[in-house]
Amino acid sequence: MDDELLATTEVVRASGVSSRTLRHYDAIGLLRPAHVGRNGYRFYSERELARLQRILLLRELGLGLDGIKAIVDDHCDPLDALRRHRVDLLRRGQELEALLATVDTTIESWENGETMPANDLFAGFDPQRQAAYEQELVDRFGDDVTEAMAQSGANTAGWGQRDYQDVKRDFASIDDRLAELIEQGAAPDDPAVQAVITEHYTVVARFWTPDAERYAGLGRLYVDHPDFRARYDAVHPRLAEFLRDSMAVHARTVLN
Repeated sequence: MDDELLATTEVVRASGVSSRTLRHYDAIGLLRPAHVGRNGYRFYSERELARLQRILLLRELGLGLDGIKAIVDDHCDPLDALRRHRVDLLRRGQELEALLATVDTTIESWENGETMPANDLFAGFDPQRQAAYEQELVDRFGDDVTEAMAQSGANTAGWGQRDYQDVKRDFASIDDRLAELIEQGAAPDDPAVQAVITEHYTVVARFWTPDAERYAGLGRLYVDHPDFRARYDAVHPRLAEFLRDSMAVHARTVLN
């Protein structure tokens, strides 16, 4: 297969990665095609496909594109790298299995009208990861961010499964509409964009009510934090930065 080249459409069909994402990966130097024809069509060899597989593995592990590029550009043995990724994926699989068991138990309890003990409700969650995430928020915004976290806990204390599903659906709708506006060439201060951002602020305010500084800071966190970055990269390769910039506009023009 060394000499076989796959066109972009074939790579899209095999990997599930959109042609738009492949173009973005080319533009930032993350994944160059093996050959570009006179008509501008891109073609990929086995080497590029292996690199794409590694990129997707690292994205699944929660890394942002900058971190992924630094790793895949490191001239290490690809087989050794895959073995390391396998260990990471096994660990993540064990974590997800534990969380899946917790979700299944929660669903069964709610269907039976039962109340789960607190320890069972949070089985499978990594307290060290949560503590590190909260510390990152404190480092970024100062000690008073603990007030926002306490507010979020109080606001969601009585939430049920439907409440969380509604919020997840609302955020997904916002992401999709912003991705469409990016493709249409809209700017962060475009009224259509800001209308969507107003909805975003409303959903965020269901958890806590950020002022201008914290709302803009939350936008920066979406870009800087690998978990958020991976989520938005999966929707559109420019979404994280676009959301950050659009939130900064909203903070400056509405919240100030």
